[in-house]
Amino acid sequence: MENLLKKSAHYVAALLLLTTAGAAPASHQEGPASDRQPANVPYSDAKWQAIAPELGQDSPQVAILRVDSKTRATQLLIRIPKKMHVPLHWHSANETHTVIQGDWVFEHDGSRHRLGPGGFNYIPAKTQHQAWSSDNALVFITVDSAWDVNWVAGPPSKSELGKSPPADGSH
Repeated sequence: MENLLKKSAHYVAALLLLTTAGAAPASHQEGPASDRQPANVPYSDAKWQAIAPELGQDSPQVAILRVDSKTRATQLLIRIPKKMHVPLHWHSANETHTVIQGDWVFEHDGSRHRLGPGGFNYIPAKTQHQAWSSDNALVFITVDSAWDVNWVAGPPSKSELGKSPPADGSH
């Protein structure tokens, strides 16, 4: 999985923020032995992996919390240490975001929506979208099946760090 995460970040790439090919990292169990068992992951025990390792300490990080063994539905966290733009991308499955910390601006279908802690959105499968995060941002994401990221023009790069949404509506 770690190789898939790195490979995807380089040619398809966030979240948050951001990529995996739908499987949990090798260092993280897929969840309880039975999907009928409760799952608990304390934040301090989450297994974090860099999404764009070339960004070093500023790379967004992903923690896969649970993957359903039958549907591949996935729950995950993305944290972003430094304000950045998450370039235009889409996912094969429906996705929701619930902001835990910081501010996020999500753009899809020609409109932008600013969400703070507790804010929620739903993005249908294959909807192209992008986002901007504040420093120290954290978002909880659910995906209806395996999580993937398909970058329209490439994954986040150093040029995306420190960026805010344009005031004029341009990308």
